Amino acid sequence: METTIERRRVFITGGTGYLGQRLIPALLQRGHEVRALVRPGSERRLPPGCEAVPGNALIEISFATRVAPADTFVHLVGVSHPAPWKERQFREVDLASARASVVAARTGGIRHFVYLSVAHPAPVMRSYVAIRAECEAHIAAAGFAATFVRPWYVLGPGHRWPYALIPFYALAERVPSMRDTARRLGLVKLRQVIDTLVWAVENPPEGTRILGVEEIRRGGVPSPPAPVRAGVDASRR
Repeated sequence: METTIERRRVFITGGTGYLGQRLIPALLQRGHEVRALVRPGSERRLPPGCEAVPGNALIEISFATRVAPADTFVHLVGVSHPAPWKERQFREVDLASARASVVAARTGGIRHFVYLSVAHPAPVMRSYVAIRAECEAHIAAAGFAATFVRPWYVLGPGHRWPYALIPFYALAERVPSMRDTARRLGLVKLRQVIDTLVWAVENPPEGTRILGVEEIRRGGVPSPPAPVRAGVDASRR
């Protein structure tokens, strides 16, 4: 018997970024409707089939009235190549954009907010982790059903250097005192993150849900995704 899921209307911020350019085609391929916020003039950077919504991710008034009729909001905006000395940028971009997106999502009547966060707690990158945790708290306080996807290092094109850490992780997972930290801050593949975001969109929670490294390695779902059919309730799976 074929299993089906409900078609979603998705609004994405950060759609022209590293993950957004890969997530949008994955959602479109599965039959979802996708619109993405872009800076004016950058519309052509969006994958084909995605509707562009010109605006500024830091200024909610520039796009809040264009969120509806989406039911799902995916927030991917963040400072590229995070580093300990970028705390000011984290506040000016990561936190400011999350706050703007919460206001816009409320205005648009969003039911499910998906946020790409980061694994925590962590002994390094404290300012980055702290800002992302603050963003999570702000989203949770808004009352949405929310999914926080928490990767650490993502392996993929342009992100190859973490492969050098694989032997360290293998060793750390064998040491009882280091095992939990090594697993929580483990490496994940780009495809796994995309699969997890797709699964999160298709399976909204009742309240707040966290998908950490272990869940991401499973693509967020215990079995392969099913084909999308418009108008079929996902709860019937």
